[in-house]
Amino acid sequence: MAMQKGLVDALLAASNAPGADLAPAALVIARLEYPRLEPAPYLERLAELGEAARRHVEQDSAAGAASPHARIRALNEFLFESEHFVGNRERYEDPRNSCLNEVIDRRTGIPITLSLVYMEVGRRAGLNVEGVNFPGHFLVHVLEDETARGKVIVDAFHNGALLSEQDCRRLLQKHVGSEVAFSKSLLAPATRNQVIVRMLLNLKRLYVHMRSFPQARDATELLLAMTPSALSELRDRGLLAFHLNDVSSALRDLQTYLKLTGLGEVDKETRDERQQIWEHVKTLRRRVAALN
Repeated sequence: MAMQKGLVDALLAASNAPGADLAPAALVIARLEYPRLEPAPYLERLAELGEAARRHVEQDSAAGAASPHARIRALNEFLFESEHFVGNRERYEDPRNSCLNEVIDRRTGIPITLSLVYMEVGRRAGLNVEGVNFPGHFLVHVLEDETARGKVIVDAFHNGALLSEQDCRRLLQKHVGSEVAFSKSLLAPATRNQVIVRMLLNLKRLYVHMRSFPQARDATELLLAMTPSALSELRDRGLLAFHLNDVSSALRDLQTYLKLTGLGEVDKETRDERQQIWEHVKTLRRRVAALN
C-alpha cells in the first residue's frame, strides 16, 4: 500500500508554519487512521472551544479570581466539567485516542492528545500554555506571568490536576521506573516537532502491536520526514517493508542501516541487532536471487 499522496508534504508544512499551533499537524497525523479526514471542521471547533473558554475564564477573572491558579481552575472547569473531556483509562490502547478528530468528537484521549486540546484551547483563552515532553506521560505547564519565572504543571489526562515536583517524581517512577533519573530538565517546554514526533511514535507502536504494518510503515515514513537522521526509524521502515514482502524497499533500508551503523564503534546490543538485520538481508538477497 503506497503512502498517501501529499501526507509528508502536508505534515512538513504544518510543522514549519508560523506560530505554535499543533492542531493542523495533529490532524495530518490523524489521516493515517482516517485518510479522507477534512481538518477545517475540527479547527473551527477548536476555535469555538477556545472562544467559549476565554469567556468562561474572563467571567471568573471579573469576579475577582484573576490569579494564575484561578485561571487554570476556570479552564479546567470548562474543559473537564462543562465539556466533559476525560482520560480514556478503559481503552488506552485504542488508536482513536491518538487522533485529534476523534478526541474532539468523543471527548476522550491519552495524555498527549488531551494535552494538545488543553494547549490549543488554553492559548485561545489567554493562558500561556506549553507542552512538557515528560517520559511516559505527557504534561503541560502554564506560565504564571510573562517573565516565565514560575510555572504550574498540569496533568490534562487526570482532569487538569496540578502537580508538584514530588508528584512528577512519583509519576516518573510509575511510568519508567529507574530507567530515567528525575531532573527539572524533564519539565522543560516541548518544541512543536517533539510533540509531533511523540504522537507519531505512539501511533506507530500501536499499529505494530496490532500488526497493521502498512499504517505502521506510513507512520515511520512521517517520522523520517520529521527526523531524517533517525537510524532507528530507517531500520524500522526496512523491517516493516520486510514484513510486507516489499523486497526492494526492505533491502534498500536495511543495507543502508547496516552501512551507517558500521561506521564507528558500537556496543554489544547494537552488534547483536546488526547481526539480526544482516540475517534479514541475507534472506532478502536469496529471495531476489530466486526470482532471477
